[in-house]
Amino acid sequence: MLTFNRVLSRKLFNSTPAFTTVASKSLATSTSLPPTPEITDGHPLKGIKILDLTRIVAGPYCTMILADMGADVYKIERPYAGGDESRKWGPPFLENSKDSTYFLASNRNKKSVCIDLKKGKDIIYELAKTCDVLVENYVPGKLDEMDLGYEQLKKVAPHLIYCSLTGYGSKGPYAKRPGYDVIAASIGGLLHITGEKEGPPSKVGVAVTDVATGLYAHGAILAALLHRQRTGRGQKIDVNLFSTQVALLINVASNYLNAGLDAQRWGTAHSSIVPYQSFKTKDGHLTLGTGSDKQFQEMCQRLKIDHLAEDPKFKTNKDRVKNRKEIIQLLEDIFCLKTSKEWMTQFDNVTFPVGPVNSIREVFEDEHIKAIDLVKTLPHPADGVVKVVGPPVEFSESVNDARSAPPVCGQHTDEVLREVLKYSDSHIADLRAKKIIE
Repeated sequence: MLTFNRVLSRKLFNSTPAFTTVASKSLATSTSLPPTPEITDGHPLKGIKILDLTRIVAGPYCTMILADMGADVYKIERPYAGGDESRKWGPPFLENSKDSTYFLASNRNKKSVCIDLKKGKDIIYELAKTCDVLVENYVPGKLDEMDLGYEQLKKVAPHLIYCSLTGYGSKGPYAKRPGYDVIAASIGGLLHITGEKEGPPSKVGVAVTDVATGLYAHGAILAALLHRQRTGRGQKIDVNLFSTQVALLINVASNYLNAGLDAQRWGTAHSSIVPYQSFKTKDGHLTLGTGSDKQFQEMCQRLKIDHLAEDPKFKTNKDRVKNRKEIIQLLEDIFCLKTSKEWMTQFDNVTFPVGPVNSIREVFEDEHIKAIDLVKTLPHPADGVVKVVGPPVEFSESVNDARSAPPVCGQHTDEVLREVLKYSDSHIADLRAKKIIE
């Protein structure tokens, strides 16, 4: 990712002469391509403008990543209807703005602009002409019916990169179905392999399919920006929850496709590595894994059960998988004798991965989280300050940061219309009187 972003910032904004020569042949035919911005503050996407028609999780998560890297994100929300539906996904809610804390998780560094997409279609067209990327997550065909689909917008903004996030894609028998994380996770097999071995299916504790779809989308958008720099052409990107979820099956999918092996639930355990799971301790749970026979030997040494490392039943991982039940029972009997903290002290400086199963409170009280300054406190226009988990990626030469709190609904409507589209105050007042904007 670091190498890619260096390439992105170098080629997207400060092209070499040879690169510019290749691109200029195509760019000469495109008069609507926005001017190439200069990087003035270290953000690799400084000057890139995103027209964000998304709501809920996957789309907003994608555009937040782009915003963290410096893109200007104009979050278009429904006027007089509360905006993004996730603003009401609580409790808990913020005291003054009444926005849910759920909304805070995916919407920092953005500007909220309330526009009625039907009555304010012309405003969207004008914004599209000034923007580099449009991201939307409506059911396929919905925006086409409103004359806001890719084919309509590329006529006035041929440079536009138009990214659609949907539940199941634009084709196939499920295309028109609404898409939600846990449904895609169900149909895509994740719930089938999540949960205790003899228990019912279980969802992951966060919307991992939504988040992964947003991650795929943000990477695709960066690639499309590079492609446009080379060719001068925008394009359509399709990303969907279902395909993302199936891709996330990784080795489980490969096991079936290449060996005909269907999967089952393993709880915290692993189908191919033993031990690799959580164990109950005297006061909680501890998770560890031995990805090699050498690590298994080291674990046995720390547990003072060296003889097991030489036992023919457990000497290799293949042996341990075969005799899983016996070795796991032996380890369970040992781990319940001490607290998680005592075990972590005993495992200090080991080469195998190990850690306690923390509560969320314990996560944010962890000394490492504090040392890397991952939690950011941001000033909020209605609630004083809010806290967010900052970007997990750091660059050696670029800036990736949480700069502004998630906006209140419509906070930047006037600002964007005035500064980006050069609307007069009287024009803005007229639009508001007609309830086209809020």
